[in-house]
Amino acid sequence: MKIKKVESQQELEQAYNVRMVVFVDEQQVSPEEEMDEHDAHSIHFVGYEGTEPIAASRLRFVDTYGKLERICILKEHRGKSFGRQMIETMEKEIVAQGYKKAKLNGQIQAENFYKKLGYQTVSDEFMDAGIPHVTMVKEL
Repeated sequence: MKIKKVESQQELEQAYNVRMVVFVDEQQVSPEEEMDEHDAHSIHFVGYEGTEPIAASRLRFVDTYGKLERICILKEHRGKSFGRQMIETMEKEIVAQGYKKAKLNGQIQAENFYKKLGYQTVSDEFMDAGIPHVTMVKEL
């Protein structure tokens, strides 16, 4: 997978389309919750297999950390380490921007995936968009 930091309106729309398929269509999150006020001020990433957009994420900077958000891979492309590649790309951007900590709110179903990448759970379980999550952090 080739991951690109979004630089054009077309790439942004491709990232949004992947998010809509995964979060709205597949996980039944409302479009209003998925697309929020933070999108306009975030760094977005889109992952391609060939020319097909198959992955997306966004990165925000809050306080002293980079916050990884909206990480998603189209269902038919999961299990190929694309999620790990996306996280590593986002972590490199966090460091390049001068930050040393990463934070995310991960779905419970993905908690072990994030733990394998060095993230530690720092919260109790909570609900976000009707899905159980935990907050996780990592020193970069």
